Amino acid sequence: MSKEKTKKKGCVMWGFIYTGAFIAAFAISAIIKLTYHPLGDKYTVHWDETIGKVYTDLSYGDGEANKFDLYVPADATQETYGLAVYLHAGGFTSGDKRDDADMLKWLCSKGYVAAGINYTLFSEENPNANIYTQSIEIRDSIPFITAEAEKLGYKLDRMAISGGSAGHCLAMLYAYRDAEISPLPVKLVFGAVGPSCFYPEDWGIFGFDQNPEAAAAMFSVMSGKQITPDMFGTAAYDEAIKDISAVTWVHENSAPTVCAYGAYDKVQAFPASIRLDVALTEHQVPHEYIVFPHSGHGLQNDNTLYGTYMDKVKEYLDNYLGNAAGQQ
Repeated sequence: MSKEKTKKKGCVMWGFIYTGAFIAAFAISAIIKLTYHPLGDKYTVHWDETIGKVYTDLSYGDGEANKFDLYVPADATQETYGLAVYLHAGGFTSGDKRDDADMLKWLCSKGYVAAGINYTLFSEENPNANIYTQSIEIRDSIPFITAEAEKLGYKLDRMAISGGSAGHCLAMLYAYRDAEISPLPVKLVFGAVGPSCFYPEDWGIFGFDQNPEAAAAMFSVMSGKQITPDMFGTAAYDEAIKDISAVTWVHENSAPTVCAYGAYDKVQAFPASIRLDVALTEHQVPHEYIVFPHSGHGLQNDNTLYGTYMDKVKEYLDNYLGNAAGQQ
């Protein structure tokens, strides 16, 4: 076997090993985030017809996963409404829009039209799915959501996009990368523990800082592009990961941001979140960067700060998206 083929085989092997580890870690974190409610009922709502109505499994494309749920307020008298999107967690390989029903109901209760969106997950059945293709599906879903809301009598004229973990990553890509072509002005992005960029020196949690072959294999899977170890530290690498690295798209007109990260995160790279804070600060983007000093990916060890994070989310929603229903 030639040296080139051996090297390629080794790269593929590392890709499977580290992709498996990454998926397993994200799957565990998704379970934690779905079952952990440190604030009790403060940011949940008793859902009934006096609050709103939900329309499920509406289509935005031909793919099996191209579905969204739309939550509309009971008060349909407003001239215009803000759209609040929340994207599910699951390590780009699992999860469902239904997992975030409580968050979406809460957003709707504040007077916003809320939407949860599914996207094609990376799997054996969908090996070509990756962060980039998922971000494009999210981008392409927004016109369908806007049209469906208007058909139901809710005219949208602005939006916020958010999510947890993988969903946060996709939300940032839309807010920073795709805002200029969005049918609605993006007024806010918020979320927790989403990867903002993919530089191997940041990803010591998986040993990528010491193993360029493994890093190249893993980031090839995540980007859908062929990445080789010799590309690291070059303009070619920056270009290859640009479409999945939200931090590279931040500029002075980027959407105001609220984000939360665990200092002991062993699933996504905490150092990457520092890059995000630096970029937002340098471009003078209004933002809140909240570090949970005792927590990992689940943010479960800093209850007071979780309250601070959600309080800031509400503050930014009120200030930047507007409270269409006049509820506080």
